[in-house]
Amino acid sequence: QVQLVESGGGLVQAGGSLRLSCAASGSIFSINVMGWYRQAPGKQQRDLVAAIISGGNTNYANSVKGRFTISRDNAKNTVYLQMNSLKPEDTAVYYCAAELRMVVGGPSLRYWGQGTQVTVSS
Repeated sequence: QVQLVESGGGLVQAGGSLRLSCAASGSIFSINVMGWYRQAPGKQQRDLVAAIISGGNTNYANSVKGRFTISRDNAKNTVYLQMNSLKPEDTAVYYCAAELRMVVGGPSLRYWGQGTQVTVSS
């Protein structure tokens, strides 16, 4: 059993900052990729915001480059998303995701957190 628990969402004015955290727990052998997706109001799909692999390489959506920073603490199986210069269009439910193996040689599976609401007012 694996759980991803997010925290840090909320309401902020445009130009403000928020920091999201996501901790993975349970039967985990290794985590390859951790990332954040978001689902904007009225949209059905979740879009990648940022991802970070175990070695530290990162990938960002063009819309957040220069404003958001993803980082992870491998010892704590935790990923963070520092969001600065927030815009109303960043309003969405943010989901944490992790691609991990539960046992040596086992399949790499993706797990999701429950989501946390981020609302940016103009």
